[in-house]
Amino acid sequence: MIGARAAARPVVVRSVAAVTAGLLLFASFPPRPLWFLAPLGIALLTGVLGAPALRRRAGFGYGCLAGLGFFVPLLPWVGEYVGPVPWLALAAAEAVFVGLFGVVAVQVRALPGAPVWIAAGWSLTEYLRASVPFGGFPWGRLAFGQPDGPLVGLAAVGGAPLVSFAVALTGTGLWACARAGRRYARGHREKSPLLRAAATTVAAPLLALATWPALPAPESGERTVTVAAIQGSVPRLGLDFNAQRKAVLNNHVARTFELADRVRAGTAPRPDVVIWPENASDIDPLRNRDAAADIGAAAAAVGAPILVGAVLVNGDGTTTNSVIVWDPATGPGERHDKRIIQPFGEYLPYRSFFRLFSDYADRAGHFVPGSGDGTVHAAGIPIGVATCYEVAFDRALRDSVRAGAQLLAVPTNNATFGDTEMTYQQLAMSRVRAVEHGRAVVVAATSGVSAVVAADGTVTARSALFVPEVLVAQVPLRTTATLATRLGPIPELVLCVGAVAAVGVALVRTRGRSTTVPAAAGTAR
Repeated sequence: MIGARAAARPVVVRSVAAVTAGLLLFASFPPRPLWFLAPLGIALLTGVLGAPALRRRAGFGYGCLAGLGFFVPLLPWVGEYVGPVPWLALAAAEAVFVGLFGVVAVQVRALPGAPVWIAAGWSLTEYLRASVPFGGFPWGRLAFGQPDGPLVGLAAVGGAPLVSFAVALTGTGLWACARAGRRYARGHREKSPLLRAAATTVAAPLLALATWPALPAPESGERTVTVAAIQGSVPRLGLDFNAQRKAVLNNHVARTFELADRVRAGTAPRPDVVIWPENASDIDPLRNRDAAADIGAAAAAVGAPILVGAVLVNGDGTTTNSVIVWDPATGPGERHDKRIIQPFGEYLPYRSFFRLFSDYADRAGHFVPGSGDGTVHAAGIPIGVATCYEVAFDRALRDSVRAGAQLLAVPTNNATFGDTEMTYQQLAMSRVRAVEHGRAVVVAATSGVSAVVAADGTVTARSALFVPEVLVAQVPLRTTATLATRLGPIPELVLCVGAVAAVGVALVRTRGRSTTVPAAAGTAR
């Protein structure tokens, strides 16, 4: 009995440490300004996975525990109005990818330069969970917890994937320092392993400092424009948001008329463009004359085109989540149809199957994805649009900036997620995207938080939750492209290839040892 307890004790300790590592990762995300906890979480998890006798299947298990500690508290907004099953199912699915990281870490931990390869393994698993299944779910990338941290500058060089890698590398470097320091304290007086570990730990922060000149800076003779973000708010929160669609549209029309009154009174500058949030008009204004008349009257009153978030009904009964440029003189014009739509929300894969588990399956939307590069033109300004969920995906705004977008907009509807941390997590993504592409970002949310984000990721204006609000700000239009925009997915692919190559080398080394040992034993006999 005593022996069994002694054998179980390391498992219990490692399990608790793995869950704690996940909780540290969660605590590093907004609205908490505790970005520095993310490297500590990676260091603790790597310490669990770095135990010499640990096998790959144990690494998978401890990784899954860390994933649960991370995603269960990060994603409760998913089940705010549909119960805990979708929330816990998604958290468990995402935790599997952290389990795969555990397998990779165990496999490559004995390689020279192990901290680098383990960090690259994290990049590989982030890439996988941002890709599969159903198009992936990038929520919770380490980069999205770092808009206030010193490593965010790396986004201008290699995008969000490089920031995540830098966070992970700092964490694995801390683990290497702790391991080398422990050996040194036990009498192994080699200084070189300790120095190498210390160099690895500071490598990412030093690289980030070196990239500060690459951060967006004012361009000579750059043009500034005045933008307004309208937060009309909603009568009540919840999944019956569409039942309130006329009231929500009226709210945004009324706030725009208020802005027009302020402009006439001289207390607010006339905007060049006005941005409404996603779902500001869930009444199709291309089919409903009353909705069209209301929007047109608001645009005429403020004297500027409005980017209207609207739900459009297609001839086959499907719907499109769109942003329409509504000109005060010519009416509806260019539009962005949301290209990356949310599974299990805007559409439901295998609907008949999931209906067996929840009646909410029938409440999932019938949206279809659009196409294009996400760029629209309003008042002669090329604007890149990433509607809500799209901002989590690297390709969305990258395609827009490559197509010439000089300003970025993120219209979003967070009313269906209640009073949760979701809106702050999403705002953090917009801040990282601003640095990544060197563009100002305007976030317009139905119920908050709306914000204006400068090209360096700082928030220059923001609203409160659940109140009507109008944000008016001057923002620069940028034409230059950051290195991250030009390189696109290359940095992430390099990191993924490096991780796969390291796993391959480790497998060959392991196989070589397993064949050499029996041969040596036979010779001895």
